[in-house]
Amino acid sequence: MKSLQSINFYFIKYKWRLLLGALFVVLSSVFSIYQGKVVGDATNQIVALISKHETIERSVFITFGITLLGLALASGFFLFLMRQTLIVMSRLIEYDQKNEMYTHYQTLDAAFYKNNSTGDLMNRISEDVGKVRMYTGPAIMYIINTFTTVVIALLFMININWKLTLLVFAPLPILAFIIYRVSDLINKRSTIVQEELSKLTSHTQETFSAIRVIKAYARETHYVNELETLNTNYKTQSLRLTLVEALFHPVMVLMIGLSVIATVWFGGRLVIGDVVEPGDITAFITFVYKLTWPFASLGWVTSLIQRASASQTRIDEFLNTKSTIINTPEVNTPIIGNIEFNDVSFTYSDSGIQALSHFNLKIEKGKTVGIKGQIGTGKSTIANLITRMYDVTSGNILIDGISIKKQDMYALRQSIGYVPQEVFLFSDTIKNNIAFSTNHQYTDEEIKQAAKDAGVYDNIMAFPDQFETVVGERGITLSGGQKQRISIARAIISKPQILIFDDCLSAVDVETEELILNNLKSIMKDKTTIIISHRDSALRYADSIIELGA
Repeated sequence: MKSLQSINFYFIKYKWRLLLGALFVVLSSVFSIYQGKVVGDATNQIVALISKHETIERSVFITFGITLLGLALASGFFLFLMRQTLIVMSRLIEYDQKNEMYTHYQTLDAAFYKNNSTGDLMNRISEDVGKVRMYTGPAIMYIINTFTTVVIALLFMININWKLTLLVFAPLPILAFIIYRVSDLINKRSTIVQEELSKLTSHTQETFSAIRVIKAYARETHYVNELETLNTNYKTQSLRLTLVEALFHPVMVLMIGLSVIATVWFGGRLVIGDVVEPGDITAFITFVYKLTWPFASLGWVTSLIQRASASQTRIDEFLNTKSTIINTPEVNTPIIGNIEFNDVSFTYSDSGIQALSHFNLKIEKGKTVGIKGQIGTGKSTIANLITRMYDVTSGNILIDGISIKKQDMYALRQSIGYVPQEVFLFSDTIKNNIAFSTNHQYTDEEIKQAAKDAGVYDNIMAFPDQFETVVGERGITLSGGQKQRISIARAIISKPQILIFDDCLSAVDVETEELILNNLKSIMKDKTTIIISHRDSALRYADSIIELGA
């Protein structure tokens, strides 16, 4: 339960729903248990009339029937209110948790996303949060219900005969011991099941993302076999967990059956000895059956708690992960565009590869610098450091003479138009993809002009829906060159002070490249521009060219 302590914050937040739900549980249990007393009184009254050879009036049955019906309706009504408070509370907690996790995901740095698969991220925010909801809702509800039902029934039963009550409750310590022993096993197997599910989800997500490559190389069978292996592992671990959970229900039924047998046997002897009345035994059996589901649910509730515990541990693992990129702004001045790398070294923490070593570079505002070099020489790393996707290992980067770590990270990024090497388009209209860069509402003319400057306007107008054309996931309805040019339009529409083009013209021909560069000449004027490319033709308008690894 230690891992579930972080949930207590939400219980405090929704304390009134929790308290009202607990009150409704108590009221529902009172009306439900009291039915046993009514049944016992009815039995005693009928037995007394029979023993006196008196006629039993129909009104007697009607009275008891109406009373039992009224109690059942009252119990059901408060049961409905109980679910409307406690189950709704669990849905609200689920809503808050998913928002909290998604918001936290946004704060984490690029290194985190390199080290964790998309499938695992999705699994924790969906499957794991769903399992925690089963604890904050059904589990809590049945825990309260079990406790109140047992206490209320116990009071009624002790009032009848304390010896018979002890005998009925005798199997419960055995039940508690079994639950204690099995709980740890369920927790361990639940953790394994969640890990296998994450692997399965990650594999599926990666397969769907790379479906075109898989089909191009005719590797469908290979990936189907891999999925079958992962699915088999998940099935095996789930069945092992199910086997343990399946033991609970028969044990519950056995314990309840023993209690009923004990009630009939020992209660019968008490009736013969005139210690209790026959109706008391009927009431006792009714109480035992009223306790059947609360105790039967203990195994299920224990399983829910253990699964929630395993899931919350996984959730907390990510929530406790802090970004290595900390935004601590000390200045609040507009970005002009002067960039300086001062003895910068950078090593990727996950791989240990040193991308830059004692690198120095000074770019004045309005200048265009071309960067070329072989693969792995650190060209894209320079772009990532300027946008603070990573922080330098040593040295310093100055923006307008101020350390980049003292700049407001979000203001800095909004002042940069960045076209990454790997283009990503959202499953949305072309218009919205171009206007994505800021929260500013761009006019249709601004969007069209950005498309013209990026050399993609004519392509867009050739589509039936033109700018309202919806591109598929990752822009699969567009060619590579079209996606790159839409990404360029997205970067330049906000007229940023700094432009970074990371090998973004690799998928276009020389004529289109010339058209785009000519269009960008006026845009790059008075803008600090970095063009990263392995093609010399893309760097012909640069004021200076730096070759890395030379």
